[in-house]
Amino acid sequence: MHEEEALPQLRNQFFRYLAEFEGYRSVALETHCIADNLVNNFVVRGVGSLDMVMRDGFSHGFGDSPANRQLVEWMRAYNSERDESECLRFYGFDAPVEMTGGESPRVIITALFSLLEEHVNPELMPCRKQVIDTLVGDDERWANAEAAFEPSLSVGTSTDAMRLRLLIDDLTALLYSESPHLVSRLTEEDWWRARLYARTAAGLMRYHAAVADDSDQRVPRLLGLRDELMASNLAAIAERERPRGPTLVFAHNRHLQKYKSHWVFNGQDIEWWSAGAIVDVQLGEEYAFLASALGVAKHHEINEPAPKTFEAFLSEALPGHVTICAADSLVRAFTETGHTPKLRAETSSNLSYFSLDPRYLDRTEGVVFLKEVKAGRLW
Repeated sequence: MHEEEALPQLRNQFFRYLAEFEGYRSVALETHCIADNLVNNFVVRGVGSLDMVMRDGFSHGFGDSPANRQLVEWMRAYNSERDESECLRFYGFDAPVEMTGGESPRVIITALFSLLEEHVNPELMPCRKQVIDTLVGDDERWANAEAAFEPSLSVGTSTDAMRLRLLIDDLTALLYSESPHLVSRLTEEDWWRARLYARTAAGLMRYHAAVADDSDQRVPRLLGLRDELMASNLAAIAERERPRGPTLVFAHNRHLQKYKSHWVFNGQDIEWWSAGAIVDVQLGEEYAFLASALGVAKHHEINEPAPKTFEAFLSEALPGHVTICAADSLVRAFTETGHTPKLRAETSSNLSYFSLDPRYLDRTEGVVFLKEVKAGRLW
């Protein structure tokens, strides 16, 4: 679930250990993949202030999390004593969208355009910057929250939007056709950002087009497009960080699991492939998924798990507050004892809570089980 501080608190403990003893050099969170640059510049180079990066560097309200603030503080302190090549990096890998729609594409497209304009032959540019500003128009029309419920209010399939998608395609083609020249001129960081701008701009425009879809597949399509961009970002992060060390990724189970996500929303039974399932195809054994499972959280109206559920078995068998279990060991234990754990049916006042489905343990490397959390603390 989201909005439970015990979970990112535990993540912080994991990441500190992995960074200090296991060679991890980066962490990736379920937050805005463009705004993350503010956070990374702070933790690596001390640019800006902690208050500023928590306010402007996170999306989905995650900048208000005390545990996220503690993570950023600790990373800055860790990096302050090290050469930049050895510094821990911070990534956001989420698409620039919220539950009520996507943001205006202006900032991302303009960033890509400006970088190219500065370094390539002006005659190769597909248009002038003023054309982008004209096609984007009023930013508010892209961020119209009412379009999430009324597809006809979306501008995602307008003539301007279609022209913007073609321009992004042209700019992306120019980025890669000029890559030998650009790589010789740009820093590694700028080359990374340029490719991030290109895939994010394209992904955001695909999302806006899907917002305008009035078919029954609209919601699963939107969810799938968000997770596809998440997966693309994770694959890019893995490629960049591979020479330096592994990356700890922290997000909701539904984004990182290696199997299809399932959600009953507004009476519709929705399925889509999660980012974890997509990136697993690309990375294979380089990608490992540890699912989180929760026993009791009474402040979220999650009480003792019902008998014979997965969480009930873990609560009875595991004595500690937090236990990390290899998934294949759990499968073996259930097989040997003849138990078939049931899916927990209880719901929560926290609508982001979903119980872990034991049918997919064979697609999971491990389970992080929290026996009980109490109002923002592990114990």
